[in-house]
Amino acid sequence: MQRIQSKKLSDVIAEQLEGMILDGSLLAGQKLPPERELAENFAVSRPSLREAIQKLEAKGLVYRKQGGGTFVKRKLTAMVADPLLEMIATRPETQFDLLEFRHALEGMAAYYAALRGQPEECAALKRALDQLPAETDDKDAEAGAVSDFYLLMAQASHNIVLQHVMRSLQPMLKDNIQRNFLVLANQPGVTEQMSRHRRMIVDAIIAQDPEQARQASYEHLAYIEETLLNINRQDSRMQRALRRIEVTPRG
Repeated sequence: MQRIQSKKLSDVIAEQLEGMILDGSLLAGQKLPPERELAENFAVSRPSLREAIQKLEAKGLVYRKQGGGTFVKRKLTAMVADPLLEMIATRPETQFDLLEFRHALEGMAAYYAALRGQPEECAALKRALDQLPAETDDKDAEAGAVSDFYLLMAQASHNIVLQHVMRSLQPMLKDNIQRNFLVLANQPGVTEQMSRHRRMIVDAIIAQDPEQARQASYEHLAYIEETLLNINRQDSRMQRALRRIEVTPRG
């Protein structure tokens, strides 16, 4: 029989810290508490804690600043810097593909947030919704607030994979939201309708109705998609009309 080897204390601490990074208790870029405080929280010696942090550093999960403490790395996944995703985000013809992808991503987030969201998470989601800026000229800030709102929804889903996918893709999703806002800005009634849709999503999550939350998310994105398609069709007709005017012989 093989002897069962017990785990080193530093390995156990490292696993617990990894779990805190994985579940979002420690966020990308966040500074870890001081060694003394962590050692007290884990009820271990500082040398054991220091060894655990060295293991995380070797895995590329944290880094140290001389005299400044230890930080969770900002880019925990290559997805953020993936040149293919960068190319997708900057090509206009892929924006509808991103919208289709958001159907799956945000629909799932809404569904599981309604299923598993805790009262304090629902309250945070409602506060974020209430604080979304009204239509402004600063589309970057507006898109950032909306993308943060969806990230809160993903966190309320308590699905770790979904949270990390949403967090890693957030720059690309924010860019998609901003591009949509720029196109939709001059369409009467569109901003108000999108606000109503988001409130329907949150109301369904608070009511703990997963199917209604997912359906409200689908309707929201389908409305944006259909409105953008109509604008594109109108632009195409206008361009054809202008081309006909340009080639018409002048009498």
